Amino acid sequence: MTGRTYTCAIVGTGAIAGAHAAAIAALPGRARLVGAVDVEPGRAAAFAAKWGVPAYPTLADLLGAVRPDLVHVCTPPGSHLPLALECLAAGVSPVVEKPPVLSLADLDRLRAAEAAAGVPVATVFQHRFGSGAVRLRRLLADGVLGRPLVASASTLWFRDDDYFAVPWRGSWELEGGGPTMGHGIHQFDLLLSVLGRWTTVTALAARQARPTDTEDVSAALVRFGSGAVATVVNSLVSPRQTSRLRFDFEHATVELEHLYGYTDADWTVTAAPGRPDPTTAWATGEDVPSGHPAQLTAILDALDDHRPPPVDTAATRETMEFVAAVYASAFTGRPVTAGEITEGHPFYGSMAGTGAPWPARGPR
Repeated sequence: MTGRTYTCAIVGTGAIAGAHAAAIAALPGRARLVGAVDVEPGRAAAFAAKWGVPAYPTLADLLGAVRPDLVHVCTPPGSHLPLALECLAAGVSPVVEKPPVLSLADLDRLRAAEAAAGVPVATVFQHRFGSGAVRLRRLLADGVLGRPLVASASTLWFRDDDYFAVPWRGSWELEGGGPTMGHGIHQFDLLLSVLGRWTTVTALAARQARPTDTEDVSAALVRFGSGAVATVVNSLVSPRQTSRLRFDFEHATVELEHLYGYTDADWTVTAAPGRPDPTTAWATGEDVPSGHPAQLTAILDALDDHRPPPVDTAATRETMEFVAAVYASAFTGRPVTAGEITEGHPFYGSMAGTGAPWPARGPR
């Protein structure tokens, strides 16, 4: 470690910005918040006062005044790409909330700008960084768990009609999709980080109840390069909310149930009949909750070591390609293979692709 303190700024001071500010504050001596930006001056001023930093009217003003090492992009999804590009043009690394952009085309544009600038981009997928997930990937790599066979990821949440009164929510143009894009993405990103490259997706999506243009439910059957199969379900109409993952390996079942973040206590491990109990290997090391502090720590560690910060745009693209494949399969009624959605494909430039199989909600 170099002992360097990295300066950070936050663009967009809505609810998620507080988690970013708290993560920065949790790492004194390693990270320091130096400014905030929001299109609503009153909200920016209140946030800046709470965290003891100046507020700026625009990102350009902030970059001109303080030029931080990292800019945490916490605005609605439709503005992520232009703000990240503005950071890269100034030689500053953006740390972008999920979903990072609205399409694979946008992500490829971001990756090209990243390469040209020589400045890394990180996507916020904080569930990868809790100690349970880190331990699971290590035990799988070490062969303790055996081959992955079957898995599931379920994000069963509830958002009422009032939630979608915010103009950008439920819109293909501004949010990019429904729970597949903006809610369940954390759980299945963790699933993908464990099981590796997916090969085929067969999916369904529906608008069951909410006043949106996007889906409020999706379900996918996924095959992986390892031969493992998995189900992925995303919902915003489930009154008993939960986030669940289950991995059935040759030697053990590993399960996680939480809501918006987990600790080691949320994981269970069950040995296969006749196999040694793997809990001794599991119950080692510090209990690190999933969350923004864990990922920010990993980002700073990578910067100290001159490595790309996690989650880099290559890893992000695999998750975003999965999102596009879910929509493409659901809306066309056929399986989608990895690598199929490229430039010229209907779902490359928009997750809506050929169009949802339900009528638009119309103007509000």
